[in-house]
Amino acid sequence: MRTTLTLDDDLARELKELAYRRGTSFKATVNQTLRIGLAAGGTAAKPRRYRVKPSSLGGTRPGVDLDRTLRLADRLEDEAIAHKIELRK
Repeated sequence: MRTTLTLDDDLARELKELAYRRGTSFKATVNQTLRIGLAAGGTAAKPRRYRVKPSSLGGTRPGVDLDRTLRLADRLEDEAIAHKIELRK
């Protein structure tokens, strides 16, 4: 059966080198490699679940007003949006 298959560059290079070392065609090497992979079935290791370990960053420093900081951030964002709108006119 003829089909089109897109291979990553490094994988294609590795398959070509393998075909050269074995003295077989690229097509035969790809077919043999696929057969071996399919015969292995579900033997691939199950990926481990990634877990994040939380850690304390020390909290807010005394005297820091988060509400004021957020209002300032909102105002700066509003000004940036207004500036972008002005540039489009």
